[in-house]
Amino acid sequence: MMRHTLPPSAEDLLEMAETAFAAIPVELRDAVRGTAILVEEVPDQETLDALELEHPWELTGLYRGTPLTEKTNLDVPAGPDTILLYREPILVEWIETGEDLFRLVRNVLIHEIGHHFGFSDDEIARLEGEG
Repeated sequence: MMRHTLPPSAEDLLEMAETAFAAIPVELRDAVRGTAILVEEVPDQETLDALELEHPWELTGLYRGTPLTEKTNLDVPAGPDTILLYREPILVEWIETGEDLFRLVRNVLIHEIGHHFGFSDDEIARLEGEG
């Protein structure tokens, strides 16, 4: 188990996300192959406005791209699909809940992959509970 004397860095969270990604079911991993995983400090104002959120700590992650349920063979990708993890909101949730940080990062990652597949919140919760 990791013990931190300083708040985990963006690089620390990215390392956790990559470890978690390698351990998710192969069917999910294969279906999102080529999706970038990025860690940013907080969501930008444009993202908050688009999601009608008032505070950046309300959003721990975001899937940017076209969900599989909406893709067609005619789509021209605007860029690579991306999973964004937001460091500060994740750390705030970690502090407030006492959840294991790796498990929290894993659950945010799975939650965002679930959005890619168009899964319901119940289906995503089931996947999060499998780890």
